[in-house]
Amino acid sequence: MGLLGNALLVFVGLILFLSVKIYREALGPVPKPELDVKAYWGPGDVAAYKEDTTIHPFKISYSEEVIKTLKAKLEDFPDLSPPLEGVNFEYGFNTDYLKQVVKYWREDYLGKWNLREKYFNKFPHFKTNIQGLDIHFIHVKPNKPTKPVLPLLLLHGWPGSVVEFYSLLDKLKANEEYDFELVVPSLPGYGWSQASAKTGLGPVEMGVVLRNLMIRLGHQKFYIQGGDWGSLIGSSISTFFPENVIGYHSNLCVILTARSSIKMLIGSIYPSYFIPEEYINWYYPLWPSIKFSLEETGYLHIQATKPDTIGTALSTNPIGLAAYILEKFSTGVNRDYRNLPDGGLSKRISMDAILDNLMVYYLTNSITTAKRLYAEGFSLRTLNLKIDRIPTVVPTGCGRFRHDILHSFDWILKDKFENLVHSSYNTDGGHFAAMEVPDLLYKDFLIFLRKVENNAKVNSEL
Repeated sequence: MGLLGNALLVFVGLILFLSVKIYREALGPVPKPELDVKAYWGPGDVAAYKEDTTIHPFKISYSEEVIKTLKAKLEDFPDLSPPLEGVNFEYGFNTDYLKQVVKYWREDYLGKWNLREKYFNKFPHFKTNIQGLDIHFIHVKPNKPTKPVLPLLLLHGWPGSVVEFYSLLDKLKANEEYDFELVVPSLPGYGWSQASAKTGLGPVEMGVVLRNLMIRLGHQKFYIQGGDWGSLIGSSISTFFPENVIGYHSNLCVILTARSSIKMLIGSIYPSYFIPEEYINWYYPLWPSIKFSLEETGYLHIQATKPDTIGTALSTNPIGLAAYILEKFSTGVNRDYRNLPDGGLSKRISMDAILDNLMVYYLTNSITTAKRLYAEGFSLRTLNLKIDRIPTVVPTGCGRFRHDILHSFDWILKDKFENLVHSSYNTDGGHFAAMEVPDLLYKDFLIFLRKVENNAKVNSEL
């Protein structure tokens, strides 16, 4: 071959070696960092803290005076600017429709508050102190289990709450195939769970707290289901504590890395090679999704940078709070609902259910502390953990819903979820699947569960 040829081969080999090395370092998997599973998030000095492991029953109850005060605030409707002519929800919450929502909230919903309060308490509620924080959770045990009990941790996100899961809980309770023990915590800083007094409580750290909650309840192994932030927190628990997770199911299946972006571009060249033909339009063309993200994620940037400022504007301001939160239920359910006079809020979820969720934020005054999860989740400290590049080995299920805000296809998901045992496409539903289409989410989760349980049974027989 000659000296020149040999030199060329050496050069090409060196380039390939360096390319692979750069690829792995810049885009490939990264190792798990060590986590402090006893980190203290409460007020003051940890030296003065002694953890109380007692589990206390908790009841959601508010005085008549609290409800009267809310009614008075809703009666004092401000002189808001009317919407532009011909505009529905494209500029945000339509103020004409907001008057109707507030009227229903004040006269109909609060008029039957005793019934709504009973509904809140239809499941058993508890609190316990973990890592300096009083954590609230719903805990539903099977009445007379006849089969091995499967613990299931259900995780909500923003602007959701534990009430998202009420319909799903009813279905899981009534299941005759499995006996479930259901645990539904309010995320720290959300609802009735105490907020961190320290910076740094991001989704990974919340995962530690909620994993410790499950261990407190006696569950060394459990299933997880989650969407929105609950998806990322569930993914973190599964990634960092695979010894505790039997299986993880998400209805927001998204990986956001440089590698995933490259794969999205590659997929656009010949999408049918990577995606079933009938679902290509969930991903491509790319521009509508990019445009939607540019138009609809302003809230994310505000909450990730100045959560306390916007929180101050909304705290104790129920009308502003309603506009801010309910607008997300419009675009989250279906982005095309922006073109409707009521933002589609009457189409998929009952107004009572939407107001139940809103009341959680108002009654607990948790809008500011809930938003801080964005500041922590998008901090450089959290981003430097490279969570989406740390492999997850537990059995994982992806239940996609057509109108959710983002999707990733399997070629991307498998970069992180090495044991992706379930991947589905549900042609109905959006970001709030547990509230919109609980039947579909229930069925999707059960399909995933059967796969994991059957695989475990086969492996035990080998």
